[in-house]
Amino acid sequence: MMINRKQLALFSIIIIAVFLLSSYKLDYYIYQPGDIYSLDEVVDVEDHFDSEGELHLVTVRGGQATPFYYLWAKIRPHYEIYDLEDIRPEGISQEEYIDTQLHFMETSKEAAQVVAYRAADRDIEIEYNGVYVMTVVDGMPAEGQLQSGDRIIEMDGQTVSSSQEIVDMTQSYEAGEEIELTVIRDEEEISVSFALGTFPDEPDRVGMGISLVTDREVSVSPNANFDSGSIGGPSAGLMMALELYDQLTSEDLTKGLKITGTGEIDYEGNVFRIGGIDKKVVAADRKDVDIFFAPNEGGREGSNYEVAKETAEEIGTDMEIVPVDTFDDALNYLKDLKN
Repeated sequence: MMINRKQLALFSIIIIAVFLLSSYKLDYYIYQPGDIYSLDEVVDVEDHFDSEGELHLVTVRGGQATPFYYLWAKIRPHYEIYDLEDIRPEGISQEEYIDTQLHFMETSKEAAQVVAYRAADRDIEIEYNGVYVMTVVDGMPAEGQLQSGDRIIEMDGQTVSSSQEIVDMTQSYEAGEEIELTVIRDEEEISVSFALGTFPDEPDRVGMGISLVTDREVSVSPNANFDSGSIGGPSAGLMMALELYDQLTSEDLTKGLKITGTGEIDYEGNVFRIGGIDKKVVAADRKDVDIFFAPNEGGREGSNYEVAKETAEEIGTDMEIVPVDTFDDALNYLKDLKN
């Protein structure tokens, strides 16, 4: 069959349109339910104990919108569309954003080790090597004052050894107040002073406009290895701590069940709010999970737990949604389960 010029032109237009609709990047970012990953494939403790059941981490999948993806997200439940600048602030490249998320995962691994090894009464040592600036947000007070790679050693004359110390100290200031930082830059110690400001999208929050990472060396015995691939963010902390503890101790925490959950964890075992919990509940239900741990946030209204519970009721899952404020809450719940 012969194809005339009009048909060829129409066919070419259709191909170009389909390509643009499926590949052209819009200034929107979409989050949707992700998947679950067995933690015994992510975490491996030397000479570990095995369990009958499985502990999992659960993810939210995200990506920049294309026209087709945007329209699909508009009609799908538990898909959420954000302005791109709300996810990746102006001045932060995609590579920097990904690096930041991977650093958050590394921090979660460290915190999970500290919590689990202490709970299991196993050997652990922590050496603090400084606090480093990862990124500086355009238009915020630190722009032009701090640089990526700066090592902060003092804040207003007080020695700092972790990013949390700097965050906690900053919260005691008001917008317009000046701070003085001592930093190491290119192996030279320098002083930097500037006034704090507020964040454009959070006018009540005072800060410098930087992301930080604490350089720590955590030594444990027996040794633990991690293989989390490209999974980023801090929200797997709770579940990794439970998996580490389960491998370190002879008691089987899982009781043959399929267990997941979410929550950032700190070195004291406190569990914190994360984003996209409704999508994580949906992802877990699709894989027939039995138990889902959700940050309780002290029982406040609109907590992760409340949203997770509402989502579970909406989709009609039999999965048990369990509120937790600490690692011990989750650990004790599993210990009390009957075989």
